[in-house]
Amino acid sequence: MSRLGRVRDTGVGRALRARVTRWLRVLREDLWTLRVDPLPPSTWLRWLPHGVVCLAAFGVTVGGTGDMTDNGHLSTGLALLIAGGQGGAMVLGLWRPVPAWWLSLSAFLVGAVAARGRLGFDPDTYTWPWTAAGIIAEMFVLLLLALRVPTRAATAALTVTALFTYVLEGLPGAGRYDTTGVLALCLFTVVVIVGTALRGRREARAQLVEQTTLTAEERTRRTLLEERSRIARELHDVVAHHMSVISIQAQVAPHLVQNPPDELKENLAGIRQNALEALTELRRVLGVLRSEHPGPGESADPGDTTGAHTPQPTLDRLDALVENTRAAGREVLTEINGERRPLPPGVELSAYRIVQEALSNALRHAPGARITVRLTYEPDGLEVEIVNGRPTAPPPPSTGAGHGLLGMRERVAMLGGTMTAHPWHWDGFKVTAFLPDTPPADAPGTDRTTGRITDRTTGRITDRTSGRTTGRITDREGRTP
Repeated sequence: MSRLGRVRDTGVGRALRARVTRWLRVLREDLWTLRVDPLPPSTWLRWLPHGVVCLAAFGVTVGGTGDMTDNGHLSTGLALLIAGGQGGAMVLGLWRPVPAWWLSLSAFLVGAVAARGRLGFDPDTYTWPWTAAGIIAEMFVLLLLALRVPTRAATAALTVTALFTYVLEGLPGAGRYDTTGVLALCLFTVVVIVGTALRGRREARAQLVEQTTLTAEERTRRTLLEERSRIARELHDVVAHHMSVISIQAQVAPHLVQNPPDELKENLAGIRQNALEALTELRRVLGVLRSEHPGPGESADPGDTTGAHTPQPTLDRLDALVENTRAAGREVLTEINGERRPLPPGVELSAYRIVQEALSNALRHAPGARITVRLTYEPDGLEVEIVNGRPTAPPPPSTGAGHGLLGMRERVAMLGGTMTAHPWHWDGFKVTAFLPDTPPADAPGTDRTTGRITDRTTGRITDRTSGRTTGRITDREGRTP
């Protein structure tokens, strides 16, 4: 009685310790980290620069009006018109930088000409031809201009501004004033250089993102084409073998019958001739996919380095494949349900390759995890299921999208089957594929029996009758390959 109680306590304690350990691990991952968690996008934050510019424009309008009224001896209405034009140019520059620059330059010219007639009447000197408010407004406008237009347009605007400034300061007969032309032009040049540099950096980043996207798409397309080429080479070997057998049997058949009729000879000769022509056409179309001297990875068996004439693997070699994985130090369980029977060569080859790739993925991405390979012989096909448990060590960093899931999906779609690949319990992963004995007559990727449709582009699996999405082909990071 006491021994039974101790056993029960041990089981409860082990489960409690496992739960506490798991909770502490999750807490450490949540709190002991330096990962970046950006704020969610906000609508009003996108209008923050516009608000700053509008606030600065209001300050330029108020400050410029007071300065030209008090120190420039201009009328309030004229001063407000000039300062309003400079402030309005700043706001207009957010959407129309070139018209905003013309408006700012026009306000500057009007203000400089109007204030020139008042110079010398006050013993104190006056900043001319650029006022402080005018310099701030022109800096904002030129910055917005340089950020939005090509470099040649920003340079031309800066040159025109410098030309008008030189013409105004070079006119004779002006009274006493503090020149601001050199300071203003220096500030304008710095602003244009900064704006041009920022615009170039933004364009370079946009081009880099575009190039990265194109590179990723090209890599995916090349990966898909390479996998299709490899499948085509393997199917070429299978089909060519059977066509050769048909040709030989048609040639030998007349010799197995005494005094065969001429009609039989003629039909058998036609069968042999058609088989030879079909074999020739097949080799002509798919021969370009075969290299003359394939490497070890291109042979029929990836572990065979003797050449390309090895027969294509079938499920009869599944035990050897599993033993190779066990030799790598992994625990692999195999289950075969249903009555085992010969399947079409394409189904046998695809099932073998799917198991092979799934085992390779488990070795790479789930170190130390137990792997289960389950084959279920259904009346209308074969179901292949490969499940790996939770890894006992962190997996090595991934180098990018591979060929595995793409190849599985192409093989299954070619036979008109269905496939799912998704994370499993406790950080595991599960791959399930159904390969029908006879491919359906309609589009590839459709199974008449189950009514499941696999989208080869998006990876979605939908129910044929209801149209609802029932699954998605994803990789170990949850992405659709």
